[in-house]
Amino acid sequence: MKLIVLTPDDKLAEIRRLYYRTTRQTIKDDFAKALQLLKSMGSEEERERAAVYMDGLSQMRSDWADRKKKPRGKSS
Repeated sequence: MKLIVLTPDDKLAEIRRLYYRTTRQTIKDDFAKALQLLKSMGSEEERERAAVYMDGLSQMRSDWADRKKKPRGKSS
């Protein structure tokens, strides 16, 4: 088994990919994976580059979780 070491650019590209391809069904796992990638970045500069995607993933996670909690039905 080969161990693949990701460069900072590879990590950012993977976070970006997760951001653009996540769905309501995958957001929990995608966010967890993106968070692990973010934690593995070596410098604050690298993490800052990923911040916009992490903010977006966090917002999607919150929005989709809120929709799940709200009851569906007619409003008067």
